[in-house]
Amino acid sequence: MPFLSIIIVSFNTRDDLARCLESLHRPPPSSPHEIIVVDNASVDGSVGVARQWPDVSLVETGANLGFARANNIGIRASRGDFLLLLNSDTVVPAGAVDGLVQALQQSADVAVVGPRLVDGEGRAELSFGAMIGPFNELRQKALVRGHDRRVPWISRLVERLTRSQHFPDWVSGACLLVRRADAEAVGLLDERYFMYAEDVDFCAAIRARGRKVLFAPAISVVHHRGRSAAVARAATREAYRRSQLAFYEKHHPRWTPFLRFYLRLRGFL
Repeated sequence: MPFLSIIIVSFNTRDDLARCLESLHRPPPSSPHEIIVVDNASVDGSVGVARQWPDVSLVETGANLGFARANNIGIRASRGDFLLLLNSDTVVPAGAVDGLVQALQQSADVAVVGPRLVDGEGRAELSFGAMIGPFNELRQKALVRGHDRRVPWISRLVERLTRSQHFPDWVSGACLLVRRADAEAVGLLDERYFMYAEDVDFCAAIRARGRKVLFAPAISVVHHRGRSAAVARAATREAYRRSQLAFYEKHHPRWTPFLRFYLRLRGFL
């Protein structure tokens, strides 16, 4: 029986998926593990890529079910005590998975661990943060956009923030290791989120049980952001707004009317 289940949701990212699976095999994690690819009805040959690896289990959903629901399907099909949710647009360096497992094993009160995510140039991604709310969300977006635009002082700040081990409210679902017991205790990922915010919500549910989320900067994983989103930008923007509304309705209902007004004003609804 595998100790670790690695779950990858795929949607029209064939080349990225090929690189991700290659990185997980050369060399593979030392922990007994299984790899499950959940394909959301890709039409670009992603399924064929997954089938090239005899040790990879493939689940074909038959439709684009979104990130949260597809991950849940993968979790239910898995057997490991630890679950690694991994984007198909990641490349995992040697030893990174073992490092995440070790970090999670070291503290019984930690339920979730996320690594330092970097792009292909080695520039850090702000892959953690405070609980989403009107002001925290604005701050997070300002930092992310400023860093993407290479504003010097913002990039220096992001670099500094991503070098410090700490316990944030959430870490990115692009690479998130969680104990199965904790994931099942909160009912897995909330499937009302088609895409975006599901990782923040998931970590919030886990923290509500008194458990901790750890950001472990000593471990780095390469993340080529937004590859699935780039396939259908308009649909992605709509999915983001729907998830944003769902999140506020669940966590900040008093702010939801203001958010709806803003989105209508901007023509997003």
